[in-house]
Amino acid sequence: MIEQQRQRIEQEITKVVDDTDKEYLRKMQVEMHRCAAKCCEDQNSSVDVVQRCVERCTTPVTRAQRFVQNELESYQQRLQRCVMQCNDDIRAEMSPNPNETEVARYTDKFERCAIKCVDKHLGQIPQLMKTIRSVLSKGVNNIPEV
Repeated sequence: MIEQQRQRIEQEITKVVDDTDKEYLRKMQVEMHRCAAKCCEDQNSSVDVVQRCVERCTTPVTRAQRFVQNELESYQQRLQRCVMQCNDDIRAEMSPNPNETEVARYTDKFERCAIKCVDKHLGQIPQLMKTIRSVLSKGVNNIPEV
């Protein structure tokens, strides 16, 4: 049962990443490569100047990718804390030497709690996407440094 919940989360996170990539990041990468190509076409500049130019071209994409990664990590940490709270609550209830029946009951209780965490956090994905879209749509200069 826990494996099914993990797969549900993974599928939704993969969808967030794919949608963000297609909607924003790829366009930024195209611009980055065009910019870098222009830097490299400059036959009069030194290696250092061209390198700095290319680095400036990559900055927006790197910044956007870091922002998205940070948002996803924060989301996953919140989910993990929720599941850990389920675990802590069950451990606090358990006797030091539970019998098989008690172990089965506590396992079931933990799984139900973890499923609630997954359901709750899956429900937060639309807001996560809204936040990511809102920030990325405002342009690279408005992406917070992380």
